[in-house]
Amino acid sequence: MSKGLRIAAIAIVVIVVIIGGLVIYISNFLPNVGPAQDLKVEITDERVERGKYLANHVMLCMDCHAERDFSLFAGPPKPGTLAAGGDVFDHSMGFPGVFVSKNITPFGIGDWTDGELFRLITTGVNRDGDPIFPVMPYINYGKMDPEDIKSVIAYLRTLEPIETNHPKSVADFPMNLIMRTIPVEADLQPMPSKSNVVEYGQYLTNAAACADCHTKFEKGEFVGELLAGGREFTFPDGTIMRTPNLTPHATGLQSWTEEAFVNKFKSFVDSAYVPHPVKPGEFQTFMPWQMYGGMDVEDLKAIYAYLRSIPPVDNKVTLITAAKK
Repeated sequence: MSKGLRIAAIAIVVIVVIIGGLVIYISNFLPNVGPAQDLKVEITDERVERGKYLANHVMLCMDCHAERDFSLFAGPPKPGTLAAGGDVFDHSMGFPGVFVSKNITPFGIGDWTDGELFRLITTGVNRDGDPIFPVMPYINYGKMDPEDIKSVIAYLRTLEPIETNHPKSVADFPMNLIMRTIPVEADLQPMPSKSNVVEYGQYLTNAAACADCHTKFEKGEFVGELLAGGREFTFPDGTIMRTPNLTPHATGLQSWTEEAFVNKFKSFVDSAYVPHPVKPGEFQTFMPWQMYGGMDVEDLKAIYAYLRSIPPVDNKVTLITAAKK
């Protein structure tokens, strides 16, 4: 073997050893967010009521951990599936794997400790020390007030158990390794005073994970300006939906009044509202209007105030592209 070939062979071996070492390290030592804390959440009426509000209308735990009916506008949860899990996020929607939302009724989490649930919600690390795919915005939840997280846990403990048998989530390679590098220790923050409307609105916008959908996303990372819209979601029939610009620009919410903003949400919880059927290719949205519509008017006004305070971004978005026939 020539000297050049020997050097090349050695280089290849070194590279393989380095890659192998990285894979072993990532697989065995990450994520590293510390152990679940020894925590016992006291279940009080006040906590349960707060948790119910957050889980149903702000953080939307109950929406993702259900089966949504996309034959109807905005895909409302199917009756009887709230918190029972079963929603699927897969390749047809652009996800790197098949991710199935878990049952978060006592049937699914009854043997979890409060500390294990707290760690999962705020860092994305489950009771076995493995990461979950960040379709659940645990990074956002890790910036919330710990009392709000405890309230959600208290609420979940009061739900009626629903028996299910969902398949496990499976991430594609190399996402199964990348996932292990994402979780970080929670950076919990106290909830701002409601009198500081903009900061309180920012807190709610984070808790509702608005930026996750309303920021352009490509190849596994956010590439657009925060809240400027443009993220694509593909429906199973091939129709592509893009999220609108929420910044105070003419291509976004500049012309929207506070009243119009609030009324848009509240129109979906009016007693006369019934989700209309949507045929393939017709305008559809992943935006869970009915769930968010249950937010308090004061909270919706705070979110509006925050959105008006951020820098305007020129980004005209084509909201829907029908599937090719």
